[in-house]
Amino acid sequence: MDEQQEDSKLIMDLAWQQQQKKTFTAWCNSHLRKRRLEIKEIDQDFRSGLKLMALLEIISGENLPKPEKGKMRFHFVNNCNKALDFIRGKGVRLVSIGAEEIVDGNLKMTLGMIWTVILRFSIQDISVEESSAKEGLLLWCQKKTAPYKNVKVTNFHMSWKDGLAFCALIHRHRPDLINYDSLSKDDPRKNLETAFEVAEKHLDIPRMLDAEDLTEIVKPDERAVMTYVACYYHAFSGAQKAEQASNRICQALRANQENEELMDKYEKLASDLLEWIEKTKPPLEDRTSDNTVEALQKKLEDFRDYRRTQKPPKAEEKGQLESIFNTLQTKLRLSNRPAYMPSDGKLVSDIASAWKGLEGAEKGYEEWLLTEMRRLESLEHLAKKFHHRVAVHRAWTEGKHDLCNSNDYEDCSLQQCKAMVKKHEAFESDYSAHDDRVEQIDKIAEELNTPDYYDAANIVAINNDVKQDWDALRQEMENRTKALKEKEAELENLEAQRLDYSKRAGKLNNWMLSCMEDMEDTFNVHSIEEVTELIEEHKAFTSSIGDAEQEKNSILEYSGTAADPETGNSYTSVSPNEIEQNWSRLVELSDKRNVDLDAELATQHEHEKLRVHFAELANACDKWMQEQNEKCRAITMQQSGSLEESLQKLQEHLETIEQRKPDIEEMESTHQAINIARIYDNPHTALTMEHIRTEWDHLRTTCSRTINEVENQILLRDALSLTEEQIKEYRASFDHFDRDNSGRLDYVEFRGCLLSLGHEVDPNAPKGEETFNKIMDQVDPNKLGYVPFETFMDFMAKDTAVEDTAAQVTDSFKVLAGDKPYILPDEIRRELPPDQAEYCISRMSPYTGPGAPAEALDYESFSCGLYGESDL
Repeated sequence: MDEQQEDSKLIMDLAWQQQQKKTFTAWCNSHLRKRRLEIKEIDQDFRSGLKLMALLEIISGENLPKPEKGKMRFHFVNNCNKALDFIRGKGVRLVSIGAEEIVDGNLKMTLGMIWTVILRFSIQDISVEESSAKEGLLLWCQKKTAPYKNVKVTNFHMSWKDGLAFCALIHRHRPDLINYDSLSKDDPRKNLETAFEVAEKHLDIPRMLDAEDLTEIVKPDERAVMTYVACYYHAFSGAQKAEQASNRICQALRANQENEELMDKYEKLASDLLEWIEKTKPPLEDRTSDNTVEALQKKLEDFRDYRRTQKPPKAEEKGQLESIFNTLQTKLRLSNRPAYMPSDGKLVSDIASAWKGLEGAEKGYEEWLLTEMRRLESLEHLAKKFHHRVAVHRAWTEGKHDLCNSNDYEDCSLQQCKAMVKKHEAFESDYSAHDDRVEQIDKIAEELNTPDYYDAANIVAINNDVKQDWDALRQEMENRTKALKEKEAELENLEAQRLDYSKRAGKLNNWMLSCMEDMEDTFNVHSIEEVTELIEEHKAFTSSIGDAEQEKNSILEYSGTAADPETGNSYTSVSPNEIEQNWSRLVELSDKRNVDLDAELATQHEHEKLRVHFAELANACDKWMQEQNEKCRAITMQQSGSLEESLQKLQEHLETIEQRKPDIEEMESTHQAINIARIYDNPHTALTMEHIRTEWDHLRTTCSRTINEVENQILLRDALSLTEEQIKEYRASFDHFDRDNSGRLDYVEFRGCLLSLGHEVDPNAPKGEETFNKIMDQVDPNKLGYVPFETFMDFMAKDTAVEDTAAQVTDSFKVLAGDKPYILPDEIRRELPPDQAEYCISRMSPYTGPGAPAEALDYESFSCGLYGESDL
C-alpha cells in the first residue's frame, strides 16, 4: 500500500471514529435520560464507571453490584471491571478491552466497548427469518422498503446516503408523517434532515447522525448507521406488536358484534313469527258458526285469502329464520364461541313445532269448513223440500175445514145426500192418501230439528201447526162422516157413476199432484252419474205418462154421463176443468224438469273438466317436484367442481323452481274454482291442494337449506383453512355410510366413517374404544344416538383447525396495557376504532386487583366472556 492510500485510510478511520462517537453518545443518552443522566464526551464521562454501570442496568433491566463512590483511580478501575464483568456474563467477548483503557479515556477502546454493548442489547435480539443480528436487521429494512421507488438497501453505509431509505421506513409505518412522493433522490440533504427531524419529534428516536455525516463522507460508518437504524426497528416493532394486538382484539370484537346482531335479528324474527302463529291459530281452531251457508262461505273465502296472501310471507320468514340460525351457529363454531341458545320457546324446533301446529289447525279448519258446508247444504235442501211440501199441503187443505163443518146435507135431496156421502168418502180417500205426505213433512221436520240448523225452531213450529191442523181436520172429517152416514140412511139412492167418477178423478188428481210435487222438488247432485240416474228416472216417468193420459181422457169422457143436469157431480170437488188444468201443469213441469236436468248435466260436465284439469296439473307437478328434489340432491352429491360452482348451480336450480310458481298459482285458481263450485271429491287423483302446497314448500325449503349448507361449508373452508378436497372427502365419506339417506349416522355408521378418515377408533386397537367414546361425548352430548351432518362437519373442521382462543385475545390486551394486569379506558380508546372501543369498555368489568386506579378494567375476564369460558 503506497503512502497516499495509507493517508486516505487514516482520514477515513478518523471520520468513522467521529461518526461513531456522535452516534454512540446519542444512543447512550437515549437510555441514560431515563435516570436523568447524560454524557457529553463518551471517552471521558464513562471513566469513573458509574454512568457505564447505570447504562448497563437500564438497558438490561438487571441490577449490577453496588459501585464504589471513591474518586481514586482504583475506584474507577473497580467500577469499570464490574461493568465489563457484567458484559462478559452475558456471553460477550471483549477482545483487547480492559478497565484501564476505559479509565484512561481511550476513545477507540471505549467506542469498541459501547459497540459491543449495542450489538448485545440492541441488535442481537433482532431476528428476521432466522438470520443473524446484522442480517436480520438488513432483511427487515429490505422488506419494509421494497415497495418504494429509488430505494434499494444492500448494506449499512452507501444505501442510506440519499436519505430515501430512512424516509421509506417512516412512511411505511407512519404515512401521516411524511409525503414520500414529494421527495427527490437528487436532494439527499433535505431527505436526511426530514427523516431525522420527524424521527426525533414524532418517534422519540434521538438524532444520532447529521446529514453531513452521510453526504460528505464517501463511505459512512457502518456501525453508526446500524445503531441508528436499530432504533427505527425497535420503535416500529413495538408499534407493530400493539397494532397486531389491536387488530386481533378488533377481529374478536367484530365477530362478537356481528354474532350479537344475528342473535338480535333471530330473536326478533322468532318472536314476531311465534306471535303471529299464536294470534293466527285461535281463529283456525274456532268451530263456532251461526249455521248459515252464507256465513260459512264467508269463512271459507277468508281462509283462502289467508292461504294465498298471509301465510306465504311467513313461510319465507321461517326459512330465513332457519338460515340465520345455521349461519350463526357456523360463525360461532368458527370463532370458538359457545353455541347460541335462543330464549325459552324460541328454538328452531320450537318454531317448527309451532308451525306444525299451525298447519294442523289449518288442515282441521279446512276439513271442518267443507264438512259444515256439505251438512248445511243438505239441511238447506231439506228445508226447501219441507216448505214446498207444506205449501202444497196447505193448498190442499184450504177450504177443507169449511167443507167438513158444513151442514149442507141437512136440506139436500137423497140424490144430493148420496152425492155428499160419496163426495165425503172420496175426501176420506184423499185424506188417507194425503196422510203419507203429512208423515213425510213430519219426518223432514224431525231431520231438521237439530241445534246445528239455525231455523229449526221455525220448522218445528210450522210442523206442529201442520199436525194440529191435520188432526183437527181428521176430527172434523170423522164428525162429518158420522153425520153423512146418518143422513145416508135417508139418502140411499146415490148415483154409482158419480161416486165412481169421483174416485177415479180423485185418484188421478192425487197422482198428478204427487207427480207435480216431485217435479217441483229441487235436486242436489255432485256427479254426472247422479244426474244421469235422475234423467233415466224422468225418462221412465215420461214413458209412462201415456197410460195416465188415456185414463185422464177416459175420466173426462165419463164425467159427462155422471153429471147431474142441474147440480153437476156433487160427489167430488175435482172438476174436469181442474183435471185439465192439473194435467197441463204436469206436462209443463215435466218439460221444465227435462230442461233443468239437461242444464245440471252440463254443469256436472264442467265440474268434471275442473276435476280432470286439477288432476293433470297436480299429478304432473308432483312428479316434477320429486325430480327436482332428486336433482337438488344430485348437485350436492357431485364430486367435481368447486363449492362456489355447486352454490351457483343450487341458486340456478332454485330460480328454476321459482319459475314453476305460475303452475302452482294455476292449481290454486283451479282449486278455488272447485271449492266455489262445491265439488267435494276427485276420483282422478289422490293428490290434494294441501299436499301440493306442502310438497312445494318442502322443495323450496330443501333447496334453500342446501344452499345455506354449502354457504356454511364455504365459511368452514375459508375460516378454518379447509380445502375443497377435504370438504368433498368428508361429504363423500358421510354419504357413503348414510345408507338410508337420513342425513345422520348412528354410532356404528359414524365409527366406520371415522375409520375411513384415519381416526384410531377401532375397538380392537389399543385405546380405540376410549378415543371413540371421547369423540362421541363431543358430537352427541345429549346421547341421542346419532350424529347429524352439520355436527360431523363441525367436528372434522375443529379436528384440523388452528383455534382462535380467549388466551390469544388476553395476550393482545396485555400488549396494549403494557403488561399490566388491567387496562385503562384511554388506552383502549387510543388503540381501537371508536365504535369498538366503546363497545369493549361498556362490557368490561372493573379490575379489583391491588394497586389499580379506579377506572381500571379487567380485560382477562372480558376475553374469557367472548369465548364462553369461565377462566383461561
